[in-house]
Amino acid sequence: MTAFGIRKTLQVTYDEALARVREALESEGFGVLTEIDVQSTLARKLGVDFRRYQILGACNPPFAHEALSADLELGLLLPCNVVVYEDDDRHAVVLAIDPTKTMAGTAHIELAETVKEKLSRVLAKLR
Repeated sequence: MTAFGIRKTLQVTYDEALARVREALESEGFGVLTEIDVQSTLARKLGVDFRRYQILGACNPPFAHEALSADLELGLLLPCNVVVYEDDDRHAVVLAIDPTKTMAGTAHIELAETVKEKLSRVLAKLR
């Protein structure tokens, strides 16, 4: 666990981790709506070198629909971000947002707990 999410370090390459994350997300009903290649973006916009780092915006349509039907402002918390980056030892690190942290204190904590369970299963499937 981290301050904001769930973390897992893998003993595979960054590219292999990205592929496995996508498969694991799909197996739990999530699709990837957005992809941000942070390394490429920072190189292009700032001319700086940065580690391999990708932010995936994952969405589970039934949960997104439930959340937005309950409260349109929950769109601020969508999609669920999943990060894959290469650490200093060239291991792949995967982080998933913990919706119980971002939705703490709201009337929607049960939904957040359900989504957290699914994202936890995603990370548990990664080897």
